[in-house]
Amino acid sequence: MAERSVNKAILLGRLGGDAETRHTQNGTPVSRFSLAMNRQWTDSDQQVHEETEWIYIVLWNKENLAAYLTKGTKVYVEGRIQTRSYEDDGGVKRYVTEVVAQNIVLLGSSGNVNGNGAERAEKSGNRPARGRRAKERSDQAPDPEEQGVQDDVPF
Repeated sequence: MAERSVNKAILLGRLGGDAETRHTQNGTPVSRFSLAMNRQWTDSDQQVHEETEWIYIVLWNKENLAAYLTKGTKVYVEGRIQTRSYEDDGGVKRYVTEVVAQNIVLLGSSGNVNGNGAERAEKSGNRPARGRRAKERSDQAPDPEEQGVQDDVPF
């Protein structure tokens, strides 16, 4: 019997910056952004501690959604964990672990609202409804090298 494994990440957090979208040589859009997740705990001395964990998220073929992934926006992300390597300018091999998003749900705004309480879409005139999912087939999401991404340093 074949051994089974699971590679699934489920994250809820806020964007640390606006999503950056680039295109591969064949025109496929790939967006990246960092996601901040907070954890709070109390130690044995009743001291409250908090730490923030940051992880990079990669989103393939969803250029229209990337316009709404702005700093501070709360999002729910489902995806798979991927580690890849690259050589920096000094020839040193570096490793990056990131989540390749399969589903993203926009949960909240970054506070960028107008007088009517509606969010402003400064990057695009077409705003998707909150709570809608952007689906991406994980078996079709190629590695950046396979898609011809010309970026030596992850962003």
